[in-house]
Amino acid sequence: MRGLPVTAQNLLDPGFELTLRPMRYPDFYDRYRDAIKNTWTVEEVDLHSDVADLAKLSAEEQHLIGRLVAFFATGDSIVANNLVLTLYRHINSPEARLYLSRQLFEEAVHVQFYLTLLDTYLPDPDERAEAFAAVERIPSIREKARFCFRWMESVEDLGELRTRADRRRFLLNLICFAACIEGLFFYGAFAYVYWFRSRGLLHGLATGTNWVFRDESCHMDFAFQVVDTVREEEPDLFDEEMAEQVTAMLREAVEAELQFARDLCGDGLPGMNTEAMRAYLECVADQRLVRLGLPPVYGSRNPFSFMELQDVQELTNFFERRPSAYQVAVEGSVSFDDDF
Repeated sequence: MRGLPVTAQNLLDPGFELTLRPMRYPDFYDRYRDAIKNTWTVEEVDLHSDVADLAKLSAEEQHLIGRLVAFFATGDSIVANNLVLTLYRHINSPEARLYLSRQLFEEAVHVQFYLTLLDTYLPDPDERAEAFAAVERIPSIREKARFCFRWMESVEDLGELRTRADRRRFLLNLICFAACIEGLFFYGAFAYVYWFRSRGLLHGLATGTNWVFRDESCHMDFAFQVVDTVREEEPDLFDEEMAEQVTAMLREAVEAELQFARDLCGDGLPGMNTEAMRAYLECVADQRLVRLGLPPVYGSRNPFSFMELQDVQELTNFFERRPSAYQVAVEGSVSFDDDF
């Protein structure tokens, strides 16, 4: 039988801190409270007009959207698994666990949204089954899944973060899921969605994506705040070796997402091709590196005018500057004039 909870000194200290007063990390609690206001349901997303739009797409565009929804089918489930198995276990703060509990709910909503999306877009049961098996059957999606699973497996044997090496392994997992998966793989997927919307197509998908985008941006920002906190408490963890590992990780993520782009775009579509996506992903990757206090490596510009909202700037204070954002009752749409 386990003994009484051990009071942690630092955020990654082993134990299971339960005390909310005095509050050691009030920023995490504030993020939890803000996230509660940021509530939406799948039933509020109207996908009916999308069905007619799908019939208008070319064969190449239908291939793109099929691959895209196949990735969506399991992407958030992978993130949710890592959250439960790794992040909740090792971030020793009751305030942070409140936020992570809320994040898990949001990931479940995303999974439900993509399930509903696939049921709507792929009425044939065999096609849906194929989409849900994408991580085994579609090479470009399988490569991204392997990237995720490798970083999940890297911390499977971490019972407690006792050593400096243990904490570095955990931080690399956290950074991978924040910067590479939520912050790069998902951002790449969102670009395809907004490309369709810029052409007046698939408004239901874009509406749901707006709300998923906001959730994921907040998840990423929370994770980076955890990194900032650990950096303040244990600066010796962040040395040149860590910087090299994170940079290499992001480079690998860009290449995996580019393989996906080649699959989706083929020889290129009007306003969407592999080379444009490469520049976009490199721009996103540079922003993630800068947010982590590391130098950018690509120097690429965002080539997509329809992604001006997602100018891949880090979320600064979303809840203070969101005139059209939903708050419990979902109304309005994302403003494409904001820096994001």
